[in-house]
Amino acid sequence: MSVRRIALGLEYDGTPFEGWQTQPHGRTVQDALEAALQSFAGEPLATICAGRTDTGVHASAQVVHVDTTRERCATSWVRGVNRYLPAAVAVRWACTVAGDFHARYSARQRHYQYWIVNEPVRAPLLAGRAGWVFRPLDLAAMQLAAAQVVGTHDFTSFRSAQCQAASAVRTVTQCTVEPMGAALIRIRISANAFLHHMVRNLVGALVEVGVGRQAPAWMGAVLAARDRGRSAATFQAAGLYLTGVEYDAVHGLPPSCREPSGLLGLAAAAGHGTEAG
Repeated sequence: MSVRRIALGLEYDGTPFEGWQTQPHGRTVQDALEAALQSFAGEPLATICAGRTDTGVHASAQVVHVDTTRERCATSWVRGVNRYLPAAVAVRWACTVAGDFHARYSARQRHYQYWIVNEPVRAPLLAGRAGWVFRPLDLAAMQLAAAQVVGTHDFTSFRSAQCQAASAVRTVTQCTVEPMGAALIRIRISANAFLHHMVRNLVGALVEVGVGRQAPAWMGAVLAARDRGRSAATFQAAGLYLTGVEYDAVHGLPPSCREPSGLLGLAAAAGHGTEAG
């Protein structure tokens, strides 16, 4: 039988999982997905994802590929696999792709969002869904700081000590900070690829500027220093979402960007427009 490559679009709540990548204890998104795939397809199927998310990090538009000999239609892959997945994970779409498609290496852009609740008292209903900063944040200062990381730079100051990437050079095409209602803030960061903890480290630095501990120009100085010790602490995982992965049109994938709908609903209830970016 011939081998077919299937691409899957996933959405998951990262709260109950210890990240994407498989672990011996089996409490990861990859472990849950591969168990469901085996139950559905009747054979072990190894998965490759576009971006390996950390413990507690969410995805509204993760992309995965698998190779299989099973002949199933796209709808069957969605409904069949979802039957065996826990409630915190769902396959949103599936399609057959060419053998040269690769969920990770074919990706041209990746999009992340970080959501912050900015009010004096923590919000229990958003626990695990958004970060929390109780001090007032100066959005204008954060926006000035964010603009300094757009472009092609060495992001050594914003990578973790465990990062295994051969190069710290990345191209950031978007870094914006915007209010989403009275107490919600959305940070959007897009790049060709990301380093380990890069988004959370950038958010941590933006918060340092926002609370007034650093001036906006400090962001550029930290970037230029290429020294992780000069930057802020890694920010909490709770508010981070992988919201999109872009590929060349030749691969024929469905639109790969999806907003975190629950948080957008809260922003809309607070009277803020929620146009997707």
